[in-house]
Amino acid sequence: MHTTELRNLQLQFENSISLPVFTGGRIEGEDGSNLRISLVDGLTGEVVCTGPESMAKVEIVVLEGDFEEESDIWMPEEFKSNIVREREGKKPLLTGDVILYLKDGVGMVGEISYTDNSSWTRSRRFRLGARVVDNFDGVRIREAKTESFIVRDHRGECEYLYLFRRIKI
Repeated sequence: MHTTELRNLQLQFENSISLPVFTGGRIEGEDGSNLRISLVDGLTGEVVCTGPESMAKVEIVVLEGDFEEESDIWMPEEFKSNIVREREGKKPLLTGDVILYLKDGVGMVGEISYTDNSSWTRSRRFRLGARVVDNFDGVRIREAKTESFIVRDHRGECEYLYLFRRIKI
């Protein structure tokens, strides 16, 4: 009774991004670890650790920060239309290990960083997204997205950290 038509699979980010994020800086999880992505069964919430989907190839992309603020339900076309590309004449917006492979339904995002700040986008914020590149006989695996965040230019990093420390003390 576990047919492909009944499967409700989705990717999800297991940890939040450590803020603030600066161009050229490594994107990490809140505790300084790698971001972790898992493939979960949407009905049970459990990690899918067997089957071909548990070894899927996953791509990390940049999304508009205002993509689906109110809802967590979207179609693949909506996800794709909210992917942000680099500005003309610039480097790719996200560099590093943008492809990962799940192992037993879990994958770790390697070294990735932004090459441009988020000030030029419509929301002035970004999100990271994750989508499965492989095709599994029509089984839809819902994409994942992080919370939205600002990416600041690394040239202002020292000033930002100085002000942040003064306010916290």
